[in-house]
Amino acid sequence: MTTTRFAPSPTGRLHVGNIRTALHNWLWARKRGGRFLLRLDDTDSERSKEEYVEAIRADLAWLGLDIDGEERQSARFDRYEAAFEQLRAAGRIYPAFETAQELELKRKILLGRGKPPIYDRAALDLTKQQIADFEAEGRTPHWRFKLDHDAPIEWDDLIRGPQHFDPALLSDPVIRREDGSWLYMLPSAVDDADMAVTHVVRGEDHVTNTGLQIQMFDAMGVSPPAFAHEALLVGSEGKLSKRLGSLGVEAFREQGIEPMAVVSLLARIGTSDPVEPFADPAPLIESFDFARFGRAPARFDSEELAALNAKIVHQLDFEGVADRLPDGMGAEGWDVIRPNLATVAEAADWWHVVEGPVETIDFDEETAAFLDEAAAIAGDLDWSDAAWMNLTGALKEQTGRKGKALFLPLRQALTGRDHGPEMAALLPLIGKDRAIARLQRAG
Repeated sequence: MTTTRFAPSPTGRLHVGNIRTALHNWLWARKRGGRFLLRLDDTDSERSKEEYVEAIRADLAWLGLDIDGEERQSARFDRYEAAFEQLRAAGRIYPAFETAQELELKRKILLGRGKPPIYDRAALDLTKQQIADFEAEGRTPHWRFKLDHDAPIEWDDLIRGPQHFDPALLSDPVIRREDGSWLYMLPSAVDDADMAVTHVVRGEDHVTNTGLQIQMFDAMGVSPPAFAHEALLVGSEGKLSKRLGSLGVEAFREQGIEPMAVVSLLARIGTSDPVEPFADPAPLIESFDFARFGRAPARFDSEELAALNAKIVHQLDFEGVADRLPDGMGAEGWDVIRPNLATVAEAADWWHVVEGPVETIDFDEETAAFLDEAAAIAGDLDWSDAAWMNLTGALKEQTGRKGKALFLPLRQALTGRDHGPEMAALLPLIGKDRAIARLQRAG
């Protein structure tokens, strides 16, 4: 069964890049009838917070990304220890005693000579006596995974195509710190193997990590999952934006953005498919295909999101938004006001226009007289059908006004605004008594 996973660290809120990764893993699992797992990479006990765990769950739920299972790395330390000992016994893990300062000096020397800063594996040449001397000094080792230099690293990436790395040109990765805590690499590979993850979808900044982890899978005797490394997000200005690192569900909700606007945009940017306003994820699931992903950075534009949001709001039915609408606003009112909204929250503002009071505008004497006449005609009209057409038709006949001179003063007097929903639909909501009162007050 196809199994994907989203593996955030609960050290902060999800940002737009995290959300895109989660979404693509979810879309692929749903398309293939598989499982989408949430794996909380909470091995950093000092920075991981339960409040962020709850926030991650809530954010995924708000986006409609339902999960089929949850795991926490903090509950799997025994499993990592077992894998560590297995690999150590096989000669694939070794201790290293260099300090951070010593490693940085080695790095600078290599760079100064124009060479890549690859770890020189000096720790493999340590004698038992040298190791004992380090331990006597109170040094504890960090631990590295020993790459097999005779086994080229290759895989066919679902987005980037054939990938090849020469392991001799890579440093043996540190997998465990001096204090015994775990770094990302080994626990992630162990989890993917144990949880039968079949596809790993993540950013292209993980490509080198994937090369290293493929050798870890091989050393553990398990087949690696398929990998898809997608281009990273950039801002609308065409470069990486710090704002993208803080833009998340909390910010979207504050802006009145609908979940499906976020989903619709992030599902398609960076692909050859057009960005479209979907109120339901089904078409996005059906069309999701890694072959349509490009290699160029995916551009996130807040203005595009806002425009997409407005189009989605215009599709929402009354039942889906009723609990977010102002008191007294029913299905008829929603249908009238909806086409004029950028967010659902704006409905309250337009409903205030219906119920009043509205801003009184100072009209010139001629226009005021016209509005007095409009109030008189409105009082004699049959409001049961086509009130706006009947009102404007009678006024045009009696005053000779037409076009903007006819329609704009009426809209301004009745709503306090220069634009808005179609008056033919809005006027019945305002009602005869309120309409006449507003016209008289403006006259």
